[in-house]
Amino acid sequence: MITKLIEEAIKAADPREAVKESLKVKGKTIVVKGNSFPVVGKVHLLAVGKAACGMAKAALEEIPQELLGEVLIVTKRGYGLSCPGRALEAGHPVPDENSLLAGKLGLELAKKVREEDVLLALISGGGSSLFVYPAEGVNLKDLIRTNELLLRSGATIGEVNTVRKHLSRLKGGRLAKAVKGKVISMLISDVVGDDLSSIASGPTVPDPTTYRDAYEVLVKRGIWEKVPESVRRIIEWGMKGEIEETPKKLKNVHNFVIASNAKACEAVSKRAKELGFNSAVMTTTLEGEAKEIALAVGSIIEEIAKRNRPIQKPAVLVFGGEWTVTVGDANGIGGPNQELALSITRKIAGLNATLIAFDTDGTDGPTDAAGAIVDGKTLEKLKKAGVDIEEALENHDSYGTLMKVGALLKTGPTGTNVNSMIVAVIPR
Repeated sequence: MITKLIEEAIKAADPREAVKESLKVKGKTIVVKGNSFPVVGKVHLLAVGKAACGMAKAALEEIPQELLGEVLIVTKRGYGLSCPGRALEAGHPVPDENSLLAGKLGLELAKKVREEDVLLALISGGGSSLFVYPAEGVNLKDLIRTNELLLRSGATIGEVNTVRKHLSRLKGGRLAKAVKGKVISMLISDVVGDDLSSIASGPTVPDPTTYRDAYEVLVKRGIWEKVPESVRRIIEWGMKGEIEETPKKLKNVHNFVIASNAKACEAVSKRAKELGFNSAVMTTTLEGEAKEIALAVGSIIEEIAKRNRPIQKPAVLVFGGEWTVTVGDANGIGGPNQELALSITRKIAGLNATLIAFDTDGTDGPTDAAGAIVDGKTLEKLKKAGVDIEEALENHDSYGTLMKVGALLKTGPTGTNVNSMIVAVIPR
């Protein structure tokens, strides 16, 4: 039952189908979601993100060879096998030398686009790490260290991207600014609320944030003094106006969201209803600390299981969004979905309920698990396995803990990414 719902979520976020539904080429006119764009010169293709291969495949099937210019596909390591032609595989969630190469090649491609040409950008989650070109004076090591500190601090994805955009020659609309011709960008959203400027850190989208905002994020999260000196120097220069801000407006750029977390959540809820359940999408904008969200979601499950409200059993609840983990100095292994699942075992213990928390890209944090599946019996199994759940949560060691009771979900790479989901099933 629950595997059918997972499959429905991935299917709804299929990148190839999303592009096929949204992109048509009629003669020398590109049509995206009903909007027409005449092409005088060539169509250059840049696909970046975890869904890059599927998106590129669909686009290349639609674009006539005589219109096609240069092609660059950048995706996560292990995701390139399904790519049309050769893809550059790079590091995620930590950028690597290939991420830097991809960024340099991407900027070179952008600068080659003539006034009569079009850059068709296919952008999906993961692009922030896969596609990097640090600001002058910031090296890759400094960038990695800053990203690591941000992720461990519990910063939201919006806060992380605010900093990233101001340490980059690509992000925050800077890639699009380098293009002389037209930019048509098709995006698969992996961010809460589908904020275009946050998807892959917005390489084709005007940036509403400033160097001052980036500084305030680092101060708020207690890491201003910990980030490399080169990073502090760039941000300080930016706040003084000695470095140009990210673009606040972009001419000749058109951005379209073609798949999202909301679409995937709605598909799961619809499928649950077809299977005979009362179902609802509770929210697609859920954010916060994973183990705290678990207690809130667990309370709703408990209310339905015990009191048959606010939705009557049998029920399926669907939540979408992005939750974080403030790791601090802990050295455990896990991811936000695994931590949420581990935490919720305390709240649903003894109930006739099953919950899955997973990342739609198939990788939760720096692990090979997409998330975890737990139920009302999981806590008792953990206790029998000798686990101190409070200690495990304090150490953020959800991966090894859940592995002991066979609760990890491993899907492998899904080829897409529309953020995280929680699906709770409460039978009669």
